[in-house]
Amino acid sequence: MNRIFAALAVLLGGIVAAGAQEAYGGYSPYSIFGVGDLALQGSTYNKSMGGVGIAGRNNRYLNIMNPAAVTARDSLSFMSSFSLNVNNRIYRQGDAISANNIFNINDVVISFPIQRASAMMLGIVPYSDVGYEFSEIYTDPELVGSVGDVGSAATGIGSVYKAFAAAGVTFLKRISIGAEMDYYFGKITKSYVTKFGDSSYQSISNNNVLQLNGIGGKFGLQYEQPFGNDVSLVLGATYSTGAKLRGYFEDSRYSEGTASIDTISFRIDTMGVTRHASLASEIGVGISLKKTNKWMFEADYTRSDWRNSGMENISGYNLSSIPFSTSVSEAYRVGFEYIPNINDIRYYFNRVAYRVGAYYKKEYFALSGHQIASMGITLGATLPVFRWYNGLSFGVEFGQRASLTGNLTRERYVNFSIGINIFDIWFQKPQYE
Repeated sequence: MNRIFAALAVLLGGIVAAGAQEAYGGYSPYSIFGVGDLALQGSTYNKSMGGVGIAGRNNRYLNIMNPAAVTARDSLSFMSSFSLNVNNRIYRQGDAISANNIFNINDVVISFPIQRASAMMLGIVPYSDVGYEFSEIYTDPELVGSVGDVGSAATGIGSVYKAFAAAGVTFLKRISIGAEMDYYFGKITKSYVTKFGDSSYQSISNNNVLQLNGIGGKFGLQYEQPFGNDVSLVLGATYSTGAKLRGYFEDSRYSEGTASIDTISFRIDTMGVTRHASLASEIGVGISLKKTNKWMFEADYTRSDWRNSGMENISGYNLSSIPFSTSVSEAYRVGFEYIPNINDIRYYFNRVAYRVGAYYKKEYFALSGHQIASMGITLGATLPVFRWYNGLSFGVEFGQRASLTGNLTRERYVNFSIGINIFDIWFQKPQYE
């Protein structure tokens, strides 16, 4: 029990640190819309296989994509997952090119058995990130000639996190079900400033703060059909309920000059009472074929309808002049894992798990009627460390979002993920007093 309490203390410390974080959790011009850039869910294990996991059952790694998968474990084991992300992106719009890189914690998860056929996991993961900063100088001769130099700047920062507790149980050695309670929380700050070079004109500062929280859930199902010779087929399904967002929305405008700052307008609305917005529900299905400790192939599909989220009606979800509308998000993912020989005691790299994956995803919003899409390929591996299933996982993702058509910003990225998989036997009864 002391070990469990210590693990919970580490997890709670991660939650507190996430809530207090002020640095950029992500960086993208598209994060100005809605609740920001939705994070790719899952640990390094999932991400290195294209983001699959709905039909994944593996006793060597924690799979947080489906709460039913928590039962795929050794009955006496304690498991934990911790990973970090390094995101590197290059943006291009017309002839303008810029780049950015962000380092961030991805997931902190612990898992332990309840009874022989049931288990539980607790964790915290990023749900979405807002991060952008850009400026513009107006060059219209008539405008500059009448009021002098004019410039504008926009910044945004913040994240929404998901803390969850999930439990699952297996029936008849083939059917596993799981349920998860999710708590979403975070703060998003966006500002837009117009500045005049002529001191006789007052600059205008627009600020929006979204303090968000909400409660949702997730349900999962997996069915495993063995075929002999350690080969089995797994069917999986998940349903996320989404969450009605509560908290408050603060909208303020200030007139800034050389002598003073005047408040033009200031209001705070309680979300969930006077304004309504919500995170969309999601359905997912998956299928995998595997040979235990040798290879596995999985394909997943997810769909999420954001059209009734209500975000178009609250200005804090969009400070851009580009027409913004929520839409239906869909994702197609495939992944493959291969282990040459997990029991090889002579050649270390024969015990390494190698992975490859790919995905295609439509984002949850459209700009000027054009829905944004992203696609990419992933590579990864897990290096065994010490004994049992302890390991160090690495993943890399090459992808692109949007294109140069329609005056959009093309985003190309190379993202790295490093994960630590901890496995230990904690629940053995002593044979002697």
